[in-house]
Amino acid sequence: MPQLTGSRVDIDSIRSQALSCTRCRLSESRTQVVWAGGNLDSDVVFIGEAPGFHEDQQGEPFVGASGQLLDRLLAEVSLDRSSVAIVNVVKCRPPGNRNPLPDEIEACRPYLEAQLEHMQPDVIVTLGNFATQFMIGQPIGITKARGQTFRFRGAIVVPTFHPAAALRGGSDNGVTRLDAIRQDLHKARAIVEEARSRRVQSPAGTAAPDQLGLF
Repeated sequence: MPQLTGSRVDIDSIRSQALSCTRCRLSESRTQVVWAGGNLDSDVVFIGEAPGFHEDQQGEPFVGASGQLLDRLLAEVSLDRSSVAIVNVVKCRPPGNRNPLPDEIEACRPYLEAQLEHMQPDVIVTLGNFATQFMIGQPIGITKARGQTFRFRGAIVVPTFHPAAALRGGSDNGVTRLDAIRQDLHKARAIVEEARSRRVQSPAGTAAPDQLGLF
C-alpha cells in the first residue's frame, strides 16, 4: 500500500495497485475499480461516496443521473470534468448501492489519501455524508456541515449535498437542495479563484490557505 510523505506520490503506481486491489469484500462483486475522473492535477477535487451501477459498468465516477446533474452544475460556475478531479471515498461499488461499511472505507482510505497527496488541492468539495465525515473526521451530517468550511492539510473543505439528494427533491432551512449545491459550488469557485490569484501574486508562487482571508 502507498506510504504517504510530504512529497508527491507516484500516483500511476498507486493507481495500478488500486485496479487490482482485493483488500475488502467489495472486490468480489465489482465489475471494475472506479479510480477517478477528470484531472488529477487540478487544484479542486470533488469527492463522492462510492460508485453506483453505471460507474461500475463504465469505470468512471459520476456518469449516471447524479453525474449528469453534477456536470450541469459545474457548467454554471464555468467548470467541467477537464478542470476538476472527481473521486469517491471507496473505489468499488457496494452491492445494491448500499452504504459503504466502515471497514471498506478504511481499506480504501490509502488510495484516496494518495490521490489528495498527489493533487495537493486548494479546495475539496465533499458530496454527501460519507465524503464529508471522511474529510473532517467527525460524525457530522451533511445538513449540519454544509454552509461551513473546514481545513484538511493545505486545502479548504466545502461540504455540500450529494447530487442524488437534489434529484430526490426536498429542502433544508427553506433552501432546496439543488439551490444549496449551487450556492456551495459558487463558494468553492470563489475560493479557488482567490487561491490562484494569491499564487500569481506571491514571489514564491504559493499561498497558504491561512493567508486566503476566508475566515
